[in-house]
Amino acid sequence: MARVRVGRVGEQIKKELSQIVQSELKDPRIGFLTVTGVEITNDLSIAKVFLSVMGTDEQKEATLKALSSGSGYIRSELGKRIRLRKIPELQFKFDASIDYGSKIDNILHQLGREGNSDS
Repeated sequence: MARVRVGRVGEQIKKELSQIVQSELKDPRIGFLTVTGVEITNDLSIAKVFLSVMGTDEQKEATLKALSSGSGYIRSELGKRIRLRKIPELQFKFDASIDYGSKIDNILHQLGREGNSDS
């Protein structure tokens, strides 16, 4: 039963984080990003936030630094929006699954084109 609560809290944090990052944060270092997932420990003390960021590696690093420096503000906003005794510590990480998926998609398209040219 506790695991279900952790999942619900994670989904709520994901939803609220997306809104906060899109509308509240005004840092120019933050590029176009999407919150792809949130993993929370069972005791709700740490939340790993997975992000997908469009841009170069330098822009991705700048976005990660901006989010890390603004994590206090983000946590306070989460505290206003979500009713929890203690708001989890936020750890921002890149989600490479979208990049990996697009790389595989490109490979499959290339193989499809090579297969059509052989016929």
